[in-house]
Amino acid sequence: MPRKTHADKDRRSSRRGQMEKRTPRPKPKIDFTADALDFKNINLLRQYVTDQGRILPRKYTGMPAHYQRRLTLAIKRARQMLLMK
Repeated sequence: MPRKTHADKDRRSSRRGQMEKRTPRPKPKIDFTADALDFKNINLLRQYVTDQGRILPRKYTGMPAHYQRRLTLAIKRARQMLLMK
């Protein structure tokens, strides 16, 4: 049985150097404060929910993690209070 060499590995790494680097994702401008993320602020919360009622993930909202967690909690509380469906 032939012996495995690292020649294949070297070829792969050389391809990576030739590939173009990805551009960083643009930082979103959040035009509201953390205080505005409240379960009573229905107009703001509806922007981050689909027509089927699913909460949009961070990939689409572009929000930082701590804002996304607050947003999710606020949406769930608004649903509990029957302010949102």
